[in-house]
Amino acid sequence: MKKLLTGNEAIARGAWEAGVVVCTAYPGTPSTEITENAAKYDEMYAEWSPNEKVALEVGLGAAIAGGRALVSMKHVGVNVAADPLFTLSYTGVNGGLVLVSADDPGMHSSQNEQDNRHFGRAAKIPVLEPANSQEAKDFTKLAFDISEMFDTPVMLRMTTRVAHSQSLVELNDREEKGLKEYQKNPSKYVMIPANARHRHVVVEDRLIKLKDYAESTDLNRVEWNDTKIGVITSGVTYQYVKEVLPEVSILKLGMTFPLPQKMIMDFAGKVDQLYIVEELEPFIEEYVRSWGLDVHGKDTFPLIGELLPETIAAKMVQTLGDCSPRETAEPDQLQYEVPPRPPVLCPGCPHRGLFYVLNKLKVTVAGDIGCYTLGCLAPLKAIDTTICMGASIGTAIGMEKARGKDFARSLVAVIGDSTFIHSGITALVDVVYNKATTTTIILDNRITAMTGHQHNPTTGFTVKGEPTKEIDLVLLAKAVGVGRVRVVDPFELEELEKIVGEELAAEEPSVIITQRNCALIDKSRNNPYSVSPGACTGCLRCLKLGCPCIAKEGKKVRINLAQCVGCGLCATVCPSEAIRKEGSAND
Repeated sequence: MKKLLTGNEAIARGAWEAGVVVCTAYPGTPSTEITENAAKYDEMYAEWSPNEKVALEVGLGAAIAGGRALVSMKHVGVNVAADPLFTLSYTGVNGGLVLVSADDPGMHSSQNEQDNRHFGRAAKIPVLEPANSQEAKDFTKLAFDISEMFDTPVMLRMTTRVAHSQSLVELNDREEKGLKEYQKNPSKYVMIPANARHRHVVVEDRLIKLKDYAESTDLNRVEWNDTKIGVITSGVTYQYVKEVLPEVSILKLGMTFPLPQKMIMDFAGKVDQLYIVEELEPFIEEYVRSWGLDVHGKDTFPLIGELLPETIAAKMVQTLGDCSPRETAEPDQLQYEVPPRPPVLCPGCPHRGLFYVLNKLKVTVAGDIGCYTLGCLAPLKAIDTTICMGASIGTAIGMEKARGKDFARSLVAVIGDSTFIHSGITALVDVVYNKATTTTIILDNRITAMTGHQHNPTTGFTVKGEPTKEIDLVLLAKAVGVGRVRVVDPFELEELEKIVGEELAAEEPSVIITQRNCALIDKSRNNPYSVSPGACTGCLRCLKLGCPCIAKEGKKVRINLAQCVGCGLCATVCPSEAIRKEGSAND
């Protein structure tokens, strides 16, 4: 039986078919749907972990105990999980362990563009790269076999296009693997220096065996055509090369670390010109050049962004002669002329009121990762820095320590509820321990909104929707030593401004929790608001909210009633009371 699946859905299916018993993750685009789909299978335990480090530690615990475990995260999540990952390479596994790294070429929803094949090389673990949904499923299953065969974690490197694109997948039954016997083995699993020195030898020996495996595995294959041009490629770029260069010979690499050196040398010797087509870093290219081969790679193709079919065709058209690329539509032929639409906070977003107030008060704002990062854009323009998950509080501490307490009187850190749990708690401890006066604002919208409304430890539900203990942010802040903790509705602008002013003036750490449901999970809808043209003075103050429902019309404004959810912020800031509720309740 075949079914149309995304790459992420296919990985979850592959894990189920492979007999996986534990799936862990922290949500992050483009990896989120893996665990959401894994949670649908009753035979697998699935969880949203507080962060990626914990997710990998839970996964390695399951693997050491004898069960197969799948751990999923986006590329920057591997940065967070790197600490256990590098040591897990030394300890090895018992049951198979597969780490999915979902890279994001083009930065569709990420703060940087990194190539996590480098993590595989640095940790000395195998890296597999599927090119479509069928391979995503098949490679997932094979990755568990490789993990147990070589006693190693395996990285499955996805990219956004493969993760989110759909293709037909052959479905199979689940193979129950059972639990491998757990044996107490401190010399293998307790990484004190004396044991780690011996395990490092094992890692190097394993890498030699993996190199031999790379030469013979079906993951790597040659597709012979015209030998004037030979292309080495992997992942989604294999699909693009097949589309625009149908006549060339291709060496498709499904295993990109370690590389099959003999196979590559043999392929290179049989083609007149050798090209390497890979997104982001010249990972394969650097190896191939180090072996003394003449190759074209990043001298032809860009280092930055997605490597799309039209880009490959455009770069090769002057080079290939008789093997000219198949014509592809130019990008401007593939789309209608439409005005650009910058991303904005949703109508009724609870964060809008806070950023309006912070902009009004002209405070410096250390921001964080979440949909609230959009508060940096006009007209709110309320965020000064955004670095990575959980960095806001530490950044604010550093600003205060560098510029002094006077500067701190107009400085806040803003962080979402899920991000605070992810990696903000330890920074709040630092505020207290090292005597900063930082004001931290936790934006509690009762969900992990940016990645598609996943539950987290503050919502009271698991990934399967089961009720669980809800973390109390007020008690947590007080438990780490914060004496001043305030809770406020971010739509109560006057009260919110008053509280922010009081906490900025306090000569001690403080936490403000803005608490209101995300507009997209709050199913109730209030009466929309409309503008009375006769009463509107054209002051345009309501436009400073950045609400997509409000637009300038001549010298005045109008509200799109179809979009408005009736939050009332615009009416609150209107000095002429020209904005009023429309009609009766709209359910």
